[in-house]
Amino acid sequence: MEKLYEYLNIAVDKIVFFAPKVLLAALIAWIGIKIIKKITNLVKLGLEKSGFSSNFAPFIISVTDIILKISLIFIIASILGADLTGFIAILAAAGFAIGMALQGSLGNFASGILVLSFKPYKTDDWIKINDNFGQVEEIGIFNTKIITRDHNTLIVPNSIVTDSILTNYSLIGTRRVEVLIPIPYSESFPRVKKLINEALFEIPAILNDPKPVIEINNYDTHSVMIAVRPYANPNDYWKAVRDTKAIIKKVFHENEIKIAYIEGYMMGEIGE
Repeated sequence: MEKLYEYLNIAVDKIVFFAPKVLLAALIAWIGIKIIKKITNLVKLGLEKSGFSSNFAPFIISVTDIILKISLIFIIASILGADLTGFIAILAAAGFAIGMALQGSLGNFASGILVLSFKPYKTDDWIKINDNFGQVEEIGIFNTKIITRDHNTLIVPNSIVTDSILTNYSLIGTRRVEVLIPIPYSESFPRVKKLINEALFEIPAILNDPKPVIEINNYDTHSVMIAVRPYANPNDYWKAVRDTKAIIKKVFHENEIKIAYIEGYMMGEIGE
């Protein structure tokens, strides 16, 4: 019986010692969850009002929620008297090891944050990264998906995006077509210019503003190189290129305008 009383006394002492801590921990847990919910809602509202990327906002909210809940667990464990020194050391070592293993992925992750925050391009924009040209289909936290002219899918790591020179053809809202064509010195440039200029307005994809530019690009030994430079919307660019070449051929044929022969020359275009 004496042993029983001794165990009961120990149990009572433990309960008296731990009960306030348990109650305090429970109270803090209840209050903490309420506060975390309010903070995450405020973060969500702030991101929506600031126009933050819809692709990245859920991730920010989720990370905020996880960090706050982990912090709450540490606070509750400290109140209950748990020794967190060893756990923190293990957690730090694990974090370091994971960071080293995922060094490349973390670089893409950090670059993804920059891309989604500063928005150098958006979905459906026509962009060029190094020699990779295409239309943006999806912007992710680790990579950007681009669809090329020939309908191939390029998965470009975001670290390459932030480390490279990026050309966004859709940012201004127009893109310039440039078709180069040689004519003999015997042809009248003002006449050729007038005929091409009138014909360009027959092309629906060509914009009236900015107006097309037709000018002499340079002089060769046996020809004058003419540059035909109309403007189009980025999504209509390739149609504008094809239609511009076709209309020039039509104008030259109907008006008996000669094209100078240059060995190795091919009618080309440059977009700006």
